[in-house]
Amino acid sequence: MTDTHHKTVADAVTAPAPGLKRSIGVVGGTLLTLSCVTPASTLFVVVPDLFGSLGTATALTIAIGSLLCVAVAFCYSELGTLIPSAGGEYAMVSTMAGRLAGWLVFVLSLLVVMIVPPVIAMGTADYLAPIVHLDPSMTGAGVMLLATLAGLLDLRANAWITGVFLVLEVIAAGVVAVLGFSHGHRGMGSLVSMQVAGAHGHADTVTAMLVVSGLAIALFITQGFSTAVYLSEELENPRRNVARTVLATLAISTVVILVPVVAITLGASDLSELTGGDISSMVTAWSNSAVGTFVSLCVALAIINAGIVMVIQNSRVLFASARDKAWPGPVNTVFSRLGRFGSPWVATLAVGVPGAVLCFVNLDTLYGVTGVSVTGMYLLVAVAALLARRGSHKHTPAWRMPLWPAVPVLLIAVLAYILTQQEASYLLWTGGITAVATLYWALYLRPRRDTRWLVSLPEDARIADPADRTVTIPAQAGPVTPAPAPVTGEAQA
Repeated sequence: MTDTHHKTVADAVTAPAPGLKRSIGVVGGTLLTLSCVTPASTLFVVVPDLFGSLGTATALTIAIGSLLCVAVAFCYSELGTLIPSAGGEYAMVSTMAGRLAGWLVFVLSLLVVMIVPPVIAMGTADYLAPIVHLDPSMTGAGVMLLATLAGLLDLRANAWITGVFLVLEVIAAGVVAVLGFSHGHRGMGSLVSMQVAGAHGHADTVTAMLVVSGLAIALFITQGFSTAVYLSEELENPRRNVARTVLATLAISTVVILVPVVAITLGASDLSELTGGDISSMVTAWSNSAVGTFVSLCVALAIINAGIVMVIQNSRVLFASARDKAWPGPVNTVFSRLGRFGSPWVATLAVGVPGAVLCFVNLDTLYGVTGVSVTGMYLLVAVAALLARRGSHKHTPAWRMPLWPAVPVLLIAVLAYILTQQEASYLLWTGGITAVATLYWALYLRPRRDTRWLVSLPEDARIADPADRTVTIPAQAGPVTPAPAPVTGEAQA
């Protein structure tokens, strides 16, 4: 091996990795993360599809999904404080379960972060309908481009913008809950009756298997709490604030989504109205057109809010992958550039503009692929959490989940079963993309393991003992001298 090659490898390993600025506390992080969950837009855009297939079992399915997400949140909280990186899932899984597993998680997370924003954005036109009639795809694309422009700003400014919008969407969800409960047409027992409107208006029974298949979408509904992990490089004191933000966001978003779903289930005049999922029409029928218009506008703002936060999150994932050298050299250089506001501006454009294009793709396909991708991603995160207390990781300062290892073991079993119940076409789409990604790993990344896919942590996140300024790097057994060097996984693929 030549000296030139040695120098190239050494430069790749020791060159300082560009870092993001720590500028937000737990409140700002929670506002941004809640905005990414975007409870109201999820309630009004995604939940109606569940009403269409699950009827009165929708609330039960979301409740089960939320309980599963508690276990997922435990995994994210522990791993996110051990590995506080903008790479999110892939940085955590690469470090704990090996580089190939981390790469596959990156691909699944990239599918999710590219698909979810346009899925939400396409619902904007429906809620602007009381004022103006617009084409859903064109409106969704416009929302994505607007969110991309906002994503170029400073993160602290975006925290305040999204915070204001978040208040409006929570108010809208609260109005729906109050109206639904005050116009109840059925008792609380209907929540477990598992009925949906069938042909000719007759009630059909929802099977347990249908509920299980709907859990993938239910997991997607509260999925945004993981944004706290993506923002961990910009959170002050990530060892403490990542876990607080993840768990607080899941609790708040579950209440904001589930309570109105229960109210809608009880307040719908009949099963056909419930299965139709036209929540705006229900609100108008329960009150008047002015209240219906107000709620619709709040939801439209919530969707724009969600787009902004999701573009922020997604750009951090792409930025981190370039910083960790996942692509050919010129691509890494471009995607790791930071703008004047400290945001990764090229990566922001790279996720926002394709998101606008995806607004013209069939919505059912986007839902299905996203549900499978989220479930698969959570499965690999749970595997990483099961491995999070090996070797030096056992002694690294971090938030630790209760009931370990029972929580990740149970989660792995349940998520694997949920995957087996998904439609074959969605499994094939996701599996095909994962297969292509594996080929890229085998043919490009693995042969260049010394210079490519070097998962890194910001220097300040690796400080284990501020008193002596030593650094604990998860990939190694002991403390080393501080240096902004990338951190490769403990388990090498």
